[in-house]
Amino acid sequence: MHTGMTVGEFSRATHLSIKTLRHYHDVGLLAPADVDQGTGYRYYSPDQVPTAQVIVRLRDLDMPVADVKAVLSAEDVGTRNELIAAHLARLEDRLAQAQSAVESLRDLLARPARGSHIEYRTVREQAAIGIREVVDRQDLAGWWQGALGELRGFTTARRLRPTGPMGGLFATGLVEDERGEALVFVPVDGAVRPVGRIGAVVVPGAELAVAVHRGTLQTIDLTYGDLGTHAARHEIGVDGPLREFYLRGPLDVTEDELVTEVGWPIFRANG
Repeated sequence: MHTGMTVGEFSRATHLSIKTLRHYHDVGLLAPADVDQGTGYRYYSPDQVPTAQVIVRLRDLDMPVADVKAVLSAEDVGTRNELIAAHLARLEDRLAQAQSAVESLRDLLARPARGSHIEYRTVREQAAIGIREVVDRQDLAGWWQGALGELRGFTTARRLRPTGPMGGLFATGLVEDERGEALVFVPVDGAVRPVGRIGAVVVPGAELAVAVHRGTLQTIDLTYGDLGTHAARHEIGVDGPLREFYLRGPLDVTEDELVTEVGWPIFRANG
């Protein structure tokens, strides 16, 4: 005779459906205290109710089943708390990303229909120091931040005189194929001996349609959208790397104070 709780009773006590309890049994997350070998009926111990309640709350926080199992099997309180804290940190990151996405959407909906002011510019080739690498798009932001900091440190240490703002050239493959060449550079006077991944580069000249983006780079796609639309409508777009100039860059101001010139390559007969 079984003295435990039937699956139905345990379901009602824990607010976990019978289907969910069966799944948790199958994946080894919450096994019944006893299974009748003759009938296959599952019975749970009243002592398992608190465990089920913990599982409910962890799953409500979107913790994967494997991580929930790790929490339940932790050998000590410290290990358990570290696992939970790590998951909470991931949730906070996701929440921050969601809040940023909401703010970005609101900015888009409130954006004037006219979009960015666009001007044409001839950019001459420039001698510079730079860091060039083929990178995956998902790694670009981190690589870009690191490259800017490295160039700034090198320029300061060598007492080089910048002749223009920091900038970047980005191959179209970075967007189209999610992998491509990126170059971050600082125009400088004089010859520079390569050190590590920093070397002398010549930034090519180009004819550009240019628009200014102000604020976080999370919404810079709107400025790129204005430029691409303008180039398509006027049938002046040409193949070539996308270009950015950091008039007020992340090494100098907060994210909301960034000022970035974006250049889209174009054809101009009188350029």
